[in-house]
Amino acid sequence: MGRAIGGVILGYLAMAVFVMLTFTGAFIMMGVDGAFKPGSYDVSAKWMVVSFGLGFVAALLGGWVCSVIAPASKAPLFLAGLVLVLGLIFAIPVLRSSGNDAPKTRSGDVNAFEAMQEAKQPPAIALLNPIVGAIGVVLGGRLRRRPSSMARP
Repeated sequence: MGRAIGGVILGYLAMAVFVMLTFTGAFIMMGVDGAFKPGSYDVSAKWMVVSFGLGFVAALLGGWVCSVIAPASKAPLFLAGLVLVLGLIFAIPVLRSSGNDAPKTRSGDVNAFEAMQEAKQPPAIALLNPIVGAIGVVLGGRLRRRPSSMARP
């Protein structure tokens, strides 16, 4: 049980670190004009594609780390459930504010912190991210090679 809990925690931590580093790098590489639609904080299609890709790789990594630490358990499934539930909880503010706020205009360069605070993603993306993440965790948990019963000593 301790390994399963450790696997879930370290799998989630691996995902969080990967997301933080790669999303920051992607934002720096794409720049403000690549990450957002012109003059607004609405994320661009390019950013959505990149974020789905990086998020899926992060989920694969988290599931893999979890299964390496807790190989004989259902820990990756628990991690996938956690990713799904937390992702849906984090989507609630996006869904509630959808269409209610007057769009903020963006002028000039903004730093990564301001961009993260002000970014507006479509509600469908906010709902799809946790689903894609949960699927990625399950698949990542299956990436770890299991010893073959046919293997010879």
